[in-house]
Amino acid sequence: MPSVNFADISAARLRISRYVHTSELMTSALLNRWLGHEVLFKTECLQRTGAFKLRGALNTLLHAREKDVPIKRVVASSSGNHAQAVAYAASLFGIPVTIFSAQNISKIKAAATRAYGAELRLFPLRDEADNAVAQAADEPGTLWIPPFNHPDVIAGQGTVTAEILEQTTDVNAIFMPCGGGGLASGSMLAARALSPQTKVIASEPLAGNDAAQSLRLGSIQRLITPAKTLADGAATPAVGEHTYPLIQQLDGFYEVDETQIAYWTQWLQHLLKLHVEPTSAMSMHGVVNYLAKQSAPQKVVVILSGGNIDAQKMQQIWQQDHLINQPSLPSVPLASVI
Repeated sequence: MPSVNFADISAARLRISRYVHTSELMTSALLNRWLGHEVLFKTECLQRTGAFKLRGALNTLLHAREKDVPIKRVVASSSGNHAQAVAYAASLFGIPVTIFSAQNISKIKAAATRAYGAELRLFPLRDEADNAVAQAADEPGTLWIPPFNHPDVIAGQGTVTAEILEQTTDVNAIFMPCGGGGLASGSMLAARALSPQTKVIASEPLAGNDAAQSLRLGSIQRLITPAKTLADGAATPAVGEHTYPLIQQLDGFYEVDETQIAYWTQWLQHLLKLHVEPTSAMSMHGVVNYLAKQSAPQKVVVILSGGNIDAQKMQQIWQQDHLINQPSLPSVPLASVI
């Protein structure tokens, strides 16, 4: 029996509705003409705190408060967007919050996390931060909000796709990034309930492909060394026991190399005039490979999961000019992992 279901997503929508934006859908007529299909973008990069992560963080905190769980402090471990989300959510209720993170956290995400009132504790490696937050969570009155591996987090992230399927109809496929799998899991549950014919397809960086390895081998695999990728929001070392069974039910899963991540980040920023994170943009690699296999016109939605990028990451993204190569569908599309 899954630890989370669509009823949980519906409850999450009611819980968080007064605190989050219903992010808009937008499109690029030029990109649609080039690809020959309709591509819509769910602009979670314009969400409060700049990412979809606020949904899961708020749902977890609000659900705990509903159940009268005593909360003296909130803790979390995160590479950035979840850190900001948890810090902001806790600040709404005046609850002290401590975030545990690796030292390679994006500078802009670290600054925003502190600006929301959080104490930020940094460690050389992500695994060390994860171990430290687990110890802190044992202290009485402490609420631990994991970045993905929690039923309330998954339910909160599923509200993104629930909104999409109310905002537009006849969607053939929805695309999103996969780090720990919270967004992909919630999206799959929402789509299966609201639009069973809609495919749900995720992507992750090839340089941090723990989820793809897990799907291929049939059990959760963990990265041996930290992922070095532009898509830092998807650089988690492993998926979780709550998310893994759900991402196994996805309709497709793509691994994306660093060149493609930079390529689509540049193009989406150019076409949409939005500050789009590489983690969001890499989903387009899955989109074009999916569309290249279709014989009929398609309507797809891409979840732009975040828009928090620091100057150093922008320099890395723009080291090479990819705008000289116009987007098109590949003549020989890649197969997905599943």
